[in-house]
Amino acid sequence: MNVNPYLNFDGNAEEAFRFYQSVFGGEFISHMKMSDAPDTDKLPEAEKNRTMHISLPIGGNTILMASDILPAAGHKFNAGNNSYISLHPESRAEADRLFSGLSEGGEIEMPMEDQFWGDYFGCFTDKFGILWMVNYNQG
Repeated sequence: MNVNPYLNFDGNAEEAFRFYQSVFGGEFISHMKMSDAPDTDKLPEAEKNRTMHISLPIGGNTILMASDILPAAGHKFNAGNNSYISLHPESRAEADRLFSGLSEGGEIEMPMEDQFWGDYFGCFTDKFGILWMVNYNQG
């Protein structure tokens, strides 16, 4: 299983990642805007260009990942909610086991579901206030 840091930004994820890219080098593995997601026509124009997901290899098997928050969806950027631990298990069953175990007693933000980008994904805050993502790449 790979574990990657996942950061949240308030509209400047792309700017931050261009900076990180200047330091670490390399190319983005992905960079999707909010406007690339389904049903984003309802978003305010100012939020459509925010980053939905961006990822940059920073050495070995570590990938730095991030997204911008969406104020229109009720997201609030606070110090402390700007980083997740992103788990990438090797099977769907392992993804379910990790999600179920770690989220017990916590608050589920997004249940494990097949996503439009092709992965099986969910996220939550555990009972200790730590933010987690579980992402199984089915491809």
